[in-house]
Amino acid sequence: MGTHAPAGLAQPAPSDVTAVVDLDDHTQRDLLRLATAGSVDDGKSTLIGRLLYDTKSVLADQLSAVERATAARGGGGTGVDLALLTDGLRAEREQGITIDVAYRYFSTARRAFVLADTPGHVQYTRNMVTGASTAELAIVLVDARKGVLEQTRRHATLTALLGVPNVVLAVNKMDLVGFDEATFRSIAREFADYAHVLGLPAVHAVPLSALDGDNVVDRSARAPWYDGPTLLELLESVPVARDASTEPLRLPVQYVIRPRTPEHPDYRGYAGKVASGVVRVGDELRVLPSGRTSRVVALDTFDGPLEAADAPRSVTVRLADDLDVARGDVLVPAAEHVATGQDLVGTVCWLTERRSVPGARVLVRVGTRTVRGLLREVDARLDVDTLTVEQWDPVDTLHTIDATDTSTEAAPRSLGLNAIGRARLRLAEPVVLDDYATHRRTGGFLVVDPADGSTLAAGLIGPTLLDRLAPVRADERDDDWLAGAGI
Repeated sequence: MGTHAPAGLAQPAPSDVTAVVDLDDHTQRDLLRLATAGSVDDGKSTLIGRLLYDTKSVLADQLSAVERATAARGGGGTGVDLALLTDGLRAEREQGITIDVAYRYFSTARRAFVLADTPGHVQYTRNMVTGASTAELAIVLVDARKGVLEQTRRHATLTALLGVPNVVLAVNKMDLVGFDEATFRSIAREFADYAHVLGLPAVHAVPLSALDGDNVVDRSARAPWYDGPTLLELLESVPVARDASTEPLRLPVQYVIRPRTPEHPDYRGYAGKVASGVVRVGDELRVLPSGRTSRVVALDTFDGPLEAADAPRSVTVRLADDLDVARGDVLVPAAEHVATGQDLVGTVCWLTERRSVPGARVLVRVGTRTVRGLLREVDARLDVDTLTVEQWDPVDTLHTIDATDTSTEAAPRSLGLNAIGRARLRLAEPVVLDDYATHRRTGGFLVVDPADGSTLAAGLIGPTLLDRLAPVRADERDDDWLAGAGI
């Protein structure tokens, strides 16, 4: 893990963030979605505030409001607290931590950005999953004084699980260790070793001080030993993910439009957002999970009809035949084989303090479809410190797990808050089973408590990191215990 630009990444020229950009050029620029992650007090919000401030992306009234908030908190006369640009909730400002995901938008002469500032506190790890699920780059922050912590490893693991294709390690607060090169290289080496086991792509490390702006937008004279790009130069030059329109078509139906008005007595349209691929008038489509096929006769939008719509366009599809299509169905190319089924296997991140219970009735949301199901089992759990996988017998009939017991002494074969494991669910109805590794936009799912609607877990369909570290054992599974479950 060196201090030069990663292989295949051209060394960018210094950013000109004050350049005047033509409006047409602005609309043509690439869009990069990125997320920050790291432990509490690593300086995520300050880094984002610095990035916004130094790229001239803060409006005057926003800056005035932050100046007033800084003064109200007893801030000195040395400047504004840039963390307040992203910590918008009152509780966040009072506690000095990020609780919810804060999205910020900014741009430079080369690229536009959508940035998710995700929480670092272990209690809000679930929000990091939300923020990073659509990111194409993750900035993992480390406090130079503390090095790589458990929460840092957890965030790196989630980054790998979510398939984020680009990772930057931001070693922050280097000013508090005198910009010591040995400290930086030690942290970078430890993180690189961990990332290699996770299967993360090449990670570029940047020594910086978010508070003072060193190596964020402008190069720092306090780290003459670092000759790599600044953080913004990396963000401007890293390759963006492949265009979703080049992937196979997936169009989850969100709403069936039947106005039944005198002007449109027989109108039947299927509205949804194109998750991937392109849909065109004349295409032969298959409706899943029913398997019925029909031809596209029209594509309607608020602005008028289209001949083609690509991701992520929202569109209403009209078909040649009056098929039974409902919310939750997915439109795919008729000639493509797409897996469907009622047995879902995937990696989950448990998002609640209530422990997983084998046999529990749950709701499972895949795309726009929500179905009833049973949590058959959790047969593996990942240790984020050692990157080892603990595998369990398929069904544990000897222990009764109390879902409300959050102590560490609870029965072992269950998942608690922030645990990562492999789950098997039996669904009442078939759903589309896209592997997350190849269909990131449609291969995820949520496990929901039917009693109160709270999210229990976020999951990824198909083989992921756990399966690579510990392949599924070839034991014969006895599914007879599911008989009479009533799903």
